[in-house]
Amino acid sequence: MSQESIVPGELGEPALQSAELAEPGAVTIVVPTFNESANIRELLHRITESVPTRLPCEVVFVDDSTDDTPEVISEAARDCPFPVTLLHREEPVGGLGGAVVEGMRRASSDWIVVMDGDLQHPPSLVPELVGTGERAHAGLVVASRYIKGGSREGLAGGYRIAVSRGATWLTKGLFPRRLRGISDPMSGFFAIRRSAVTAEALKPLGYKILLELAVRSRPRTVTEVPFVFQDRFAGESKSTAREGFRFLRHLLGLRTASPVARMLVFGLIGATGFLPNLVGLWALTKAGMHYVPAEILANQLGVAWNFYLIEHLLFRDRRMHRNWWDRAGRFALLANADLVLRIPLIALFVDRFGMGAVSATALALVMTFVLRFVGTEALVYLPRRKGSRTAARRAV
Repeated sequence: MSQESIVPGELGEPALQSAELAEPGAVTIVVPTFNESANIRELLHRITESVPTRLPCEVVFVDDSTDDTPEVISEAARDCPFPVTLLHREEPVGGLGGAVVEGMRRASSDWIVVMDGDLQHPPSLVPELVGTGERAHAGLVVASRYIKGGSREGLAGGYRIAVSRGATWLTKGLFPRRLRGISDPMSGFFAIRRSAVTAEALKPLGYKILLELAVRSRPRTVTEVPFVFQDRFAGESKSTAREGFRFLRHLLGLRTASPVARMLVFGLIGATGFLPNLVGLWALTKAGMHYVPAEILANQLGVAWNFYLIEHLLFRDRRMHRNWWDRAGRFALLANADLVLRIPLIALFVDRFGMGAVSATALALVMTFVLRFVGTEALVYLPRRKGSRTAARRAV
């Protein structure tokens, strides 16, 4: 990651510093950017006009751009009467949400305001967000499109409106307690006290960082202010189908944070693994193979299927604790060791109770479910104990 801190002295006479922000202000505005060069100058101009001198501020851009956005930020910052810091990330870990968390780590003010760089979030609302938080003694102030005085009119077209509304209903349905009092959990515009959030506790994926904050480290007191979602000033929306899938995956990760929820999803994934396992068993026994070696071979199909889904849906945020080959080997070893218990059960059901091979296998899979879940979580995905070798830094 490269970092350049641009701190003006007299207006138009910038001083460049290499590491820390300038003197702490009352509010740090964190702006994640991805190819927003056409919006930067106007954004900084509106912040300059909107934030009064009695509310000292600093702006932190966390940039994942592949265009000239970093250069534009550096040039535009020279005319700003407040400190501007540019953090350019070569590797956009965690997407837009990861950029926001990185900006929060660098903030030095009591309040952090998060907003987009496309001017759909009006900078004129920054003083109201902070002022409302101070008056209400709140830890989080959400700019909401869904309370009186708010509007989503800047959303382009009925499709995006429907997706936004559907995502809001889905998240509030999945997290009714955590999102109580937040009418717009999909908002990317909010103010939070620096003392109310621990950046290390966050595991962002994609662009809905407010949802991550509310679920993992929600402040005790939350309030809202209405805002009108503006039209994009320039450029194109970064919302894509891929981001939508990342959002759904993130939702699943948040929802499975508790052991009971993880066990439930583990069971659902295991249930889908029945299909390749049982189809393979049926095909092999139909071809004349004895059910014992047939089950050993067919089991590998279910193992591969389950490992893929568990990696990407259930334990995605724990993959960094071990290398891919280590996780795959341990998972396969556990799944096949399971046969040591399962095959005698299958044999008992077939020989003693006269069950068919397929139904006996299905029953044995259900009976060993809890043991498989506990073993997988403890031996494959939990962090290594202190004193063991350093965990792999990157999941393959």
